Amino acid sequence: MNIGLIGSGGREHALCKKIYESKIVKKIICFPGNAGTAKLGTNINVNILDFKKVLNLIKFYKIDLVIIGPEEPLVKGLVNFLKNNRVRVFGPNKYAAKLEGSKAFMKDLCLQNKIPTAKFKICTKKSQVIIFLKRSKLPIVVKADGLASGKGVTICKTKKAVINISNEIFKGKFKSSKKLVLEEFLEGEEASYFLIVDNHSYKFFGTAQDHKRVRENDKGPNTGGMGAYSPAPIINKTLEKKIIDKIVEPTLLALKKRDNPYNGFLYVGLMIKNNEPYLIEYNIRMGDPECQVILPRLKTDLVKIIVNSVANKLKKIKIKWKKEKSMTIVLCSKGYPGSYKKNKIISNINKLKLLKNEFIYHAGTKIKNDRLISNGGRVLNITATGKSFLKIRHKIIKLIKKLNWKSGFYRKDIGWRVINKYANN
Repeated sequence: MNIGLIGSGGREHALCKKIYESKIVKKIICFPGNAGTAKLGTNINVNILDFKKVLNLIKFYKIDLVIIGPEEPLVKGLVNFLKNNRVRVFGPNKYAAKLEGSKAFMKDLCLQNKIPTAKFKICTKKSQVIIFLKRSKLPIVVKADGLASGKGVTICKTKKAVINISNEIFKGKFKSSKKLVLEEFLEGEEASYFLIVDNHSYKFFGTAQDHKRVRENDKGPNTGGMGAYSPAPIINKTLEKKIIDKIVEPTLLALKKRDNPYNGFLYVGLMIKNNEPYLIEYNIRMGDPECQVILPRLKTDLVKIIVNSVANKLKKIKIKWKKEKSMTIVLCSKGYPGSYKKNKIISNINKLKLLKNEFIYHAGTKIKNDRLISNGGRVLNITATGKSFLKIRHKIIKLIKKLNWKSGFYRKDIGWRVINKYANN
C-alpha cells in the first residue's frame, strides 16, 4: 500500500522510518517531509494547510492511507476534509482535536466530567485575570488558549508577570487565540502516557518523560522539547489504572456522548503528585520528541496497528514492545526558542557510523545544493536505546561531539531525574 505522511519534523521522520520498515508498504509520500524522510520516501513540497492541493496530490500518487503527524492540520479539520472526499485517514476529527486546539475546551470538559486537573479560570479580559490573582497563590501558570508550538505556557512567580504575559496574549502574541487559561501551579513530576484509539477501544502506546525547558536543570523558557526518554518509571500499574479510570475513559466517553468519538494517537500530559495523576494537557498526536523515543521500542508493525485502528479493529491486534530503554537529545539552532539563523551547513553527519540501536532523526533540516542545512529551531534528534539511561546519554553526547555542529546547542542533562532517582538507570 501507498502511505501519505503529513508533516516535516523529527516526529515525522521517526514515523517514516517505522512505516518504511513495514512489509505491507510500497511507497511513502511525505508532505512536505525533511532531509531525513527524503531518504525513505518521496518529499513533496506543499503547504499542508492547503487542503485542496494536498487532496489532489493524494489522488495523483494513489495514496491508500494518510497519516497526519502535526497538530495544526488536525485542529483545522484536515481529517474531516479528507474523509468527506473518501480518503482513508488516521487522526482525530476537528471537534475531537479541540482537546489540544483549545485549552479552554479541555478544561471545561474536565470540569463537566470530574477529571482531575489544576484549578483554573478561563479569561478573555484583564479584569478576570485580576480576580483570579486575588483568590490564588503564586506561582500561577498562564496558558494561551490556542496552538502555540509548545511555547504558550508560562509559569509566573509574581503577579506582575501574570499580568504582563496575559496582556501579551490578549494583544495576539499567539495568533491562534486571544483567550487564555490561568491555572494553579501543581508541584510534582511530569509524565506522558500514550494511547492509540478507535471508535470501540484503545490500546497502550508507551510512556515517556520530556524536558521542555531550554536550559539545564529544567530552567529557562518552554520549548517544543529538548529531549525525552522512555519508558517513564514513575508510571507503575497502580498509577496507570488511575490514569485510565479517572482521566482517559471519562474523556473518551464524553466525546462519544457528543457524537464525536476519538480516533488516532492520544497523548495524555500528566502531573504526578502524591501518586495521583492530574491532567495538564492533551495532545491529539504523538509527542515530539516523545515519538522519537517510543517508536524505537515498538516491535509490532506500526502500519498494521494504524490500519486496524482506522478500520475500528484495534482489538484484533496485539502491540508488543522491546525491553530496552530509549533516550533522545535534541540538537537546536543557537538562539532557540527565540530568534535563530537558518541555512547553517551540517557537514559531518555522513561521517558518523551509527550502530543498530542508534538513530538520527531529522527535524528542522533540508537539502540545498546537495548540502544538508538547518531549517528550524530544533534541527536533529540524536536517539539511542540500551539497558541504562546513563549509558545511553553518554553514547548520544559522544555522537553529538563527533557531529561537531558549531551552530547548535543541546542539553547535557536529559534524563537527570530518572538517573538520579531510580536505581539501575
